[in-house]
Amino acid sequence: MNDIHSFARPDEAVVRHLALDLAVDFERQILSGSATLSIDVHDGARELVLDTNGLTIDRVTLDDGSETTFALGDEQPYLGRSLTIAINAGTKSVKIEYASSPEAAAVQWLTPAQTAGGKDPFLFTQSQAILARTWVPCQDTPGVRMTYEATIRVPRGLMAVMSAENPTEASADGVYHFKMPQPIPSYLLALAVGDLAFRSLGRNSGVYAEKPMIEASAYELADTQKMIDAAERIYGPYRWGQYDVLVLPPSFPFGGMENPRLTFATPTILAGDRSLVSLVAHELAHSWSGNLVTNATWNDFWLNEGFTVYFERRIMEEVAGREYSEMLALLGYQDLEATVAELPPRDTHLFLDLTGRDPDEAATKLPYEKGYSLLRLIEESVGREAFDKFLRAYFDRHAFQSMTTSAFVAELREQLLSQFPGSEDKIGVEQWIHTPGIPENAPQIKSDAFTRVEDQVEAFQRGTPAGELATKGWSTHEWIHFLRHLPKNLTREQMAQLDAAFHFTDSGNSEVLHEWLMAAIEHRYETAYDALERFLLRQGRRKFLKPLYQKLAETPEGLERAGKIYAKARPTYHSVSYRTIDQIVK
Repeated sequence: MNDIHSFARPDEAVVRHLALDLAVDFERQILSGSATLSIDVHDGARELVLDTNGLTIDRVTLDDGSETTFALGDEQPYLGRSLTIAINAGTKSVKIEYASSPEAAAVQWLTPAQTAGGKDPFLFTQSQAILARTWVPCQDTPGVRMTYEATIRVPRGLMAVMSAENPTEASADGVYHFKMPQPIPSYLLALAVGDLAFRSLGRNSGVYAEKPMIEASAYELADTQKMIDAAERIYGPYRWGQYDVLVLPPSFPFGGMENPRLTFATPTILAGDRSLVSLVAHELAHSWSGNLVTNATWNDFWLNEGFTVYFERRIMEEVAGREYSEMLALLGYQDLEATVAELPPRDTHLFLDLTGRDPDEAATKLPYEKGYSLLRLIEESVGREAFDKFLRAYFDRHAFQSMTTSAFVAELREQLLSQFPGSEDKIGVEQWIHTPGIPENAPQIKSDAFTRVEDQVEAFQRGTPAGELATKGWSTHEWIHFLRHLPKNLTREQMAQLDAAFHFTDSGNSEVLHEWLMAAIEHRYETAYDALERFLLRQGRRKFLKPLYQKLAETPEGLERAGKIYAKARPTYHSVSYRTIDQIVK
């Protein structure tokens, strides 16, 4: 399998196991030590080709102890440099002594002031999509899987955790040992270091967070074990042993990252009422779709995310009921429509062409929500029982393997659609995958709860005071739907009335606040501008940052405001976020 985003040639020599021995240096902001790669050599190959980006390679030795030659290729945008190592026909492993750069794109080094505790520094990595190569020399493609072990040396008093078997207490000497016995692709390599605490949430689940945040995190994520149990009832056993969540500092650029055994999560899910935990269901679902069966290349990204959104909503239906999951689905469809309107047609196919582009550009709502819609359409066409049987067998057959879009479609036809004559024409799988936009046969999603919300929007438009609207007991999803459907011609007086009734500007719910701030920019509701600046300065989740900066940039005065805020905020953002915002606030 040729991966356009990797220099590696795994058909000649492929990595099977990684042994890391790294020291974490907060002062110099580098990781240094060694990576020993166990390899299989094919057909008498004499070179092992790896991916690197910004690494300093000091020395490479073979398993017989002899030093060998190596060469770094020319720097290429996004991809970094190839590392070509001379090997012998019988070589079983190579040891690379190296150091990362302070500018390593995967690694964010936080000062004590950027943490909840305020006393100790913090470090976390984000390896997806092709950033593992900025801190580990590896074959950085989802088409190659390896087991790994690691020894990580950190300042005493701090705890290190990885996407592996983890400690629950800090070690006395600052040395930690890790094992990941299941084979994973490189983008699931993950490390975090900080003043962490752990709380158990059930028989094989728990949560890590900075000590001042641990109790709130444990409260918010109390239903994690229920989600694991629900997922296992639908698609079979959880195969990774322990499932923990690490609640990170606010600069984490994503909602969550499905690092096996240890989901990394944004603190913006800590709403205080457990209303945003569908994010955990999403990352848990990746334990099957993505971590267990993985997209072979980043062009196949929808195989990870579309499946995971589908499974996430099945978990939430099991845990919280059909009405709840349908609200999630309808909000997701709204996101899909907005994304299709924004993207060029070529980027609204499910199977993407990312030639010459950073694969991070694939991380829009398109593969998530269009992929979900296709899978839901298949379910509705053949029936849930048949589709569940197919998916469970699919996860079993391809466990710990990579999958291409073409191979999945072939299997779908052979194992499922062939049993239902006419279903393939009715669904139009090829159209969904290889043509732009949203096909006309997309599933129709209805939500009685949202219909009631829309009734209140209409009542407000007819003059009912905001404080008299029937909003008691609304969930986060209902409030989001309400804010998204407010009339485009709202006056500032109406905005102020809504704010006085519902205190949106002071909301502690990040999802609701984000929607309100979007409306505040649209309607120039200046009362919320201080809250907007605080929001952009205090957290780095790209899902929130990108649309807010884009909305600001629509007017000259908004762009000026965005520039002033971004000048202060950029040093606090992870590279995944600032590389996106750089293109908006130029």
